[in-house]
Amino acid sequence: MQVVEAANGVKIPAIGLGTWELRGRACARLVEQALRLGYRHIDTAQAYDNEREVGEALRASGVRRDEVFVTTKVWTTHFAPHDLERSTKESLAKLRLGEVDLLLLHWPNPQVPLVETLGALARVKQLGMARHIGVSNFTVALIEEAVAACPEPLACDQVEYHPYLNQAKVLEACDRNGMAVVAYSPVAKGRVKNDRALEQIGARYGKTAAQVCLRWLVQQNVAAIPRTSRIERLSENIAIFDFALSSDDMRQIFAMGSAKGRLTDFGFAPKWD
Repeated sequence: MQVVEAANGVKIPAIGLGTWELRGRACARLVEQALRLGYRHIDTAQAYDNEREVGEALRASGVRRDEVFVTTKVWTTHFAPHDLERSTKESLAKLRLGEVDLLLLHWPNPQVPLVETLGALARVKQLGMARHIGVSNFTVALIEEAVAACPEPLACDQVEYHPYLNQAKVLEACDRNGMAVVAYSPVAKGRVKNDRALEQIGARYGKTAAQVCLRWLVQQNVAAIPRTSRIERLSENIAIFDFALSSDDMRQIFAMGSAKGRLTDFGFAPKWD
């Protein structure tokens, strides 16, 4: 599996499985199948309420623990230092793991001073509960603030990123600070599959519009974590390493993006770039 590398030494498998909205037995079955198909990057979160099932699938798959990159995320109500450490221990207990590969702050929370939260996040890493730490849904200003305040290097910013959303500013900020970018909703929640332009690009390579999207991200050195609840999609999403998009293709896809293409927004979200 190809990896995305950041300047701070983190190596993240380029394609992972997002597990948002996957629950119970269906979640465990899908994650286990993904691991058997060759996925080596699984993304979960406290808020998804499926850490237990992800851990079960990891054990059932028979894949060695040290071969799988496991990410989980701390929910915003656990950002006070004591809460962050306690909730991380709970996540590890549910996953039945000694450590996760990557622990992220799920969304910014202006109610708790960022310097305090980052101090606790760094401490969790120092205690051996996470190999790497990072952030999610952070804007350029928040990335700069976090990097300056955190005693340990931040591995990545996990953000919504697909052809319809221009994330050039966040990508630049991450690159400047030696951080990787991990893209959630990389196929725009399924919307790309009816995109004529992406279909036409894919037809030249015998690939689907979704595969074109994922390839476009990977060629930018961005990791992608498409979520699917369908076994057949698992194979499709990982079959993107046997072709390369031309620079013209890349330009054409970049041109689709705008600041208005965001699909995931909440009242508590930061002021986006």
